[in-house]
Amino acid sequence: MSAAVSSRRILTASLVGTAVEFYDFYIYATAAALVFGPLFFPSDSASAQLMLSYASFGLAFVARPVGAIIFGHFGDRLGRKSTLVASLMLMGGSTVAIAFLPTHAQVGWVAPALLCLLRFGQGLGLGGEWGGAALLAVENAPAGRRNTWGMFPPLGAPVGFLAANGFFLLLGFVLTDAQFLAWGWRLPFLASAVLVALGLWVRLKVTETPAFREAAAADALPKVPIATLFAGHARAVLTGTLAVVACFSLFYLATAFALGYGTTALGYSRQAFLAIELVAILFLAAGIIVASVTADRRGARAMLWIGFAGCALAGALMGPMLASGATVEVFTWLALALFVMGFAYGPLGGWLPSLFPSGVRYTGVSVTFNVGGIIGGALAPIAAQALVERGGIGIVGLYLVAAGILSGAGLLILKRGEGA
Repeated sequence: MSAAVSSRRILTASLVGTAVEFYDFYIYATAAALVFGPLFFPSDSASAQLMLSYASFGLAFVARPVGAIIFGHFGDRLGRKSTLVASLMLMGGSTVAIAFLPTHAQVGWVAPALLCLLRFGQGLGLGGEWGGAALLAVENAPAGRRNTWGMFPPLGAPVGFLAANGFFLLLGFVLTDAQFLAWGWRLPFLASAVLVALGLWVRLKVTETPAFREAAAADALPKVPIATLFAGHARAVLTGTLAVVACFSLFYLATAFALGYGTTALGYSRQAFLAIELVAILFLAAGIIVASVTADRRGARAMLWIGFAGCALAGALMGPMLASGATVEVFTWLALALFVMGFAYGPLGGWLPSLFPSGVRYTGVSVTFNVGGIIGGALAPIAAQALVERGGIGIVGLYLVAAGILSGAGLLILKRGEGA
């Protein structure tokens, strides 16, 4: 096999796998904003329905650190490739099963219980996915291209988002609201089976990374990676965790929360707001590419600083722009928030692995990424919904300001010379 073919296969495997995983994750986020409230959490209050639906969405973030520890253990002990295949199968299987769930009207409390169980399974799978995909790319990267190769797992986010919300948008054009609520929402979950099969086919063709093979040959694989991680790399865990907060906060407030807010408080139709978000998500892809390529010349931390400052700026502008309801201003805010998110997110693919030695790298990257996701992502839609009910959308923007400051503080914890 030529080096060019091998490189394409590695980068495709790191991109396709995370695109599939994020597709699964995003179709849940979209369904949570649009239909899961009335179907699984009936209530006299529409706001209460939405908050319960968002709570089930946030459940996966609780599962993700558990998945990070489990899959991180096997990724650091047995290898990156087999662990990535297992994580993809778990999340994909959980997603497909959601397509067959009965509703609350059919089986009562059993319906939301099963939904939450499968959502937990999604979170477990994703907990082992992103970190492994980043290592697959970074540990195979040529000299001087660490961040450029590391951008491929983050690029799975906009690719998966486009596929997921594009599917929902298409359904909006061909189905009535009644048909969509009755059965149409199940189709994106069912379609995940095809995407998971594609992801498995690509990943089964790649080989183990050189860094893991070298660590195994040198007998440098700890027996309990999570214990070794916290005993010797606590500072790196803390800084990585805090640095992840901004990108998660930006993404879930600019997608899941904004979709719910736009289709309720602002009066947009589902199709109209999804179309706006689909165009805005292209700015996330652009931000990831620009920041990651530039990071190989100027350093990942410099790009992350831009992203964290941009997060605070997006928070300050959220109230006056998003609450205006004007399409141009709503789109501009979404595009800005997602573009600066690219700077807070893209360089993480190359930067987080640089914080840890190869023997605990899978565990370290997975734990920091997913614990940071709880702080920045799981709480964001729930807190935003509660805040908007009490003080309006401007108060929600302060959440982003705080997230940007918190992630910036994470970078200050590192000593000079630590990390890429």
